[in-house]
Amino acid sequence: MRTGVAKLGWTRREPGSRRFPRITRSIARPEGGGRAAAGDAPAPARQWPMLLVLSLVGLGLILTAFDVTRVGTLLIGVALLVGAGLRWWLPSVGMLAVRSRFTDLVTYSVLGVVIVVLALMQQPDPLLELPFLDRTLHFTVD
Repeated sequence: MRTGVAKLGWTRREPGSRRFPRITRSIARPEGGGRAAAGDAPAPARQWPMLLVLSLVGLGLILTAFDVTRVGTLLIGVALLVGAGLRWWLPSVGMLAVRSRFTDLVTYSVLGVVIVVLALMQQPDPLLELPFLDRTLHFTVD
């Protein structure tokens, strides 16, 4: 008896059972987790969305290491926002697809916005000042 999930690599179910088997042979790819380029393209070209995001993050980390912290952290946050944009617009993004499309979008977007806002608030001479955070800090310290 073959089940509907047999193509995903699941083992056979026991007759009459509605439960998934305990042992799996593989896992299903997330939605959009296919190759971003044709199968005959070289390996790096098939994963170009992930390589783009990782390159931006790597450049941001290098800038941060060379004491250009605001620009470096801004670049890291922008890289996550680029990843969210790629996940939204492209049907297949390769290894950039980790979970469902909605979960990836929310995760990449929220983390990217938080990192960008924190980079803009970085001392000295912050480019963005949020008064309610200053009042919260003084309330907790006093």
